[in-house]
Amino acid sequence: MDTSPRTPGTRTYSDMVALGSSFAAGPGIEPVVDDKAMRSGRNYAHLVAEDLGAALTDATVSGATTATILEKKQRVSTTRFAPQIDAVRTSTDLVTITVGGNDLGYLGALLGCAAANRVAHRWYGRPAGWLIRKVLSKKDITDVLVSDTTDSVVRIIDEVRRRAPHARVVIVDYVPIVDDTTVPSDTVPLTAEEIAFARNVSATLSDIYLAAGAKTGAEIVSASSFESGHGTGAAQPWVHGFRPNGLLAGSFHPTAEGMRAAADLVLELLRRSDGTGNGSS
Repeated sequence: MDTSPRTPGTRTYSDMVALGSSFAAGPGIEPVVDDKAMRSGRNYAHLVAEDLGAALTDATVSGATTATILEKKQRVSTTRFAPQIDAVRTSTDLVTITVGGNDLGYLGALLGCAAANRVAHRWYGRPAGWLIRKVLSKKDITDVLVSDTTDSVVRIIDEVRRRAPHARVVIVDYVPIVDDTTVPSDTVPLTAEEIAFARNVSATLSDIYLAAGAKTGAEIVSASSFESGHGTGAAQPWVHGFRPNGLLAGSFHPTAEGMRAAADLVLELLRRSDGTGNGSS
């Protein structure tokens, strides 16, 4: 990945906004700059802004959906977050977006399955674990749900451009939770079928981003295309395994290394072109 300094003549950025859910916010990565949003000061947006020398408004909130970016307030305990889109101003010149997983129930399903499998290992938890897995196994990502999520991502991009006509818009898809090396283990308490489900949802999210990029001309950073060997449970994971002991929110989310890798892909894209055309990384 290209991590060289900016070269003369490349576009510069001064007013960056980050929109997104937990895979953008970075739960479990120190330092925590907003505990309610579970937002890290070392998520990929912070790393990109630091490298670019840009002021950053980080509106990301763990648990966000396309609706809470566009129009709905997001409630976390007693805190209410305004729709993230409100952070975009006329002066904004760079916007990153990572969202859609919660619309599909991605993390909720995996966390539920992992918790159920852990409980099911104990004799007294087997009935509850079996029931939870049965309910979660019926999670169906329909064509309608995929279409609706794609349309919502497109609406976010369109609204960003309406508010900030000169902004460069980069959609960053999800760092893969599992890869070809991921197998059931203590840190990955998922069945082979549930691991396959995670791969399928990751591929579906990538398709959503490609479709949204094609419809809007927004540039795409394909974090989902990282080489195998960095999924949860790997020797050098870029995603945390299941962490039930007080660190559940960070389970199956990017590590600091995963965020650095995503940031490097964004920077590579920004350096490779001037933002005048559609592209992907």
